[in-house]
Amino acid sequence: MPKISVFGGGAWGKALHFAFSQANDCYIVSRKNLETKSQITPQEAQDSDFFIVAIASSALHAWLTTTPLPKEAKILVASKGIAQGQFVSEIFESLYPNAHLCFLAGPSFAKEVQASLPCALNIHTNQLENAKEWLPLFPSFIKPYACEDIIGGEIGGAYKNVIAIASGICEGMGLGNNARASLVARGLVEMTRFGKYFGAQDSTFLGLSGAGDLFLTANSTLSRNFRVGIGLALGKTLPTILEEIGEVAEGVKTSEEIYSLGQKHNIYTPIAKEVALIMNGKNPKQSLNDLMQSH
Repeated sequence: MPKISVFGGGAWGKALHFAFSQANDCYIVSRKNLETKSQITPQEAQDSDFFIVAIASSALHAWLTTTPLPKEAKILVASKGIAQGQFVSEIFESLYPNAHLCFLAGPSFAKEVQASLPCALNIHTNQLENAKEWLPLFPSFIKPYACEDIIGGEIGGAYKNVIAIASGICEGMGLGNNARASLVARGLVEMTRFGKYFGAQDSTFLGLSGAGDLFLTANSTLSRNFRVGIGLALGKTLPTILEEIGEVAEGVKTSEEIYSLGQKHNIYTPIAKEVALIMNGKNPKQSLNDLMQSH
């Protein structure tokens, strides 16, 4: 069996370790003690045949420079987000130009993956041959698809977290199903517009990595970002909410990254803008009013 090493001991990293352990020799690397016999050190992972990276995007660049992987490694990137104005793919492509890079996206709550519940995911890559190497490694309860359009896949995976926070605010404020559905639909339009600016394909946002992941994340309390929105609507402070959740909610930082890129490139991102402003203290009720008055 091929040796696979998963880097990242958060909920998503542990779920991927569980999934790939079903039919492979799979290990996990984390700075935390996960109390599992499958945990190994970064050095012990160096001889792996495949590598999965599930590190928070905000810490990714620093992590990659201190925990190097083999330069020509077969890497499946499961990190989602934008960090310091860079897409995750740009970070990897700059540091690992010779690696076989693939990027995982699609609707997938970690808790349901660890319960072996069925789902379908996309493996985005510039070389379909790279993605096809990963296809037989997935467990039977995950249906993987090899796809191109890396930038579309990762923008969908990052942007949906921001829309999920806004959707959670709708839920917490008791605005009703009509409002939340309207918000999510406009969020899909917004992320597609943002993605097209960077060369993404429209079809990506209609599939698993776009609409699929968005509809999941923006409509369930299993979503950390959705719970962030609910907490904000209830008047809780952001530090309190994040402490209660106990895991990284990528949409918090991603909202500011998207808003910044939108301003830089003159892309209309009204929902991401309001979420970013709420992260910095704006009243959610005022944001709602401003969104209702926007064009």
